[in-house]
Amino acid sequence: MTSSNKNKISRYAFILLLLIGLGFLIFNNSGYIKYLKLKSEVKEIRKEESQKELENKNLQAEIDSLEKKNSTKVEQIAREKYGMMKKGEKIIKVEEK
Repeated sequence: MTSSNKNKISRYAFILLLLIGLGFLIFNNSGYIKYLKLKSEVKEIRKEESQKELENKNLQAEIDSLEKKNSTKVEQIAREKYGMMKKGEKIIKVEEK
């Protein structure tokens, strides 16, 4: 073999090894594609977490108002959730079609 043929073979071998290495870095179980999927999942989880934190704040505010014996709030919950009423009141149910 001539020197130029050896150089060509060396270049091709180097390029082939480089492509195999890049393919491995991109497509293996801890590669770039997996990284992108995990990054997307983290974003979704953080969004869900912020929604849950807001929901918790709202629920805590409701608990606080009930603990303070806010009679209006207690009455509202008694009427809506448990169908309770005051003496002399009549419940009128409206059905939507």
